[in-house]
Amino acid sequence: MSLVAKAFESSKIVPDVIPVAPTANIELKYPSGVQASQGNELAPTQVKDQPTVTYEADPNAYYTLVFTDPDNYDGPELVYREWHHWLVGNIPGNQVTSGETLSAYIGSGPPQGTGLHRYVYILYKQPSKLSFDEPRLTNKSIDGRAAFSTKKFAEKYNLGNPVAGNFYRAQFDDYVPLLYKGLGVNV
Repeated sequence: MSLVAKAFESSKIVPDVIPVAPTANIELKYPSGVQASQGNELAPTQVKDQPTVTYEADPNAYYTLVFTDPDNYDGPELVYREWHHWLVGNIPGNQVTSGETLSAYIGSGPPQGTGLHRYVYILYKQPSKLSFDEPRLTNKSIDGRAAFSTKKFAEKYNLGNPVAGNFYRAQFDDYVPLLYKGLGVNV
């Protein structure tokens, strides 16, 4: 079993988010100078800006990248748990910036007092170029981000099992209220 698969299973991303772990790594480098590394802890201040995303890819294939927080909601209804932070589809090879942005990047914003959240990047190799019918969300919009399901999204578009992944953990810091203010959320 790969180190990525072991990390996804030991942190319970499998089965909380996806049924099968990816085996390859996604390299995530943030403008602040930090990198995600299979569960390391990073501060919201460090990951507020979109990272550079690198992975091994077939240059003739298309990929979908999902960035999600499965720990958004701690209540009894698990349907509300997952909140997606970034969705990019139809990525040609490993050229993420050339993909189709379905939901623009929003950094981590775990509410005060909710402890560590897992922030998970999952990459799928698409069967072909796809026509996505998801609403297009800006980085100022929270509409449609809650009650997300990576598993259902992957099933809807017949994405199969993920090919690569990475994640980090984060908890509340002084940047979070600024993020919420920018999103128009009162806390």
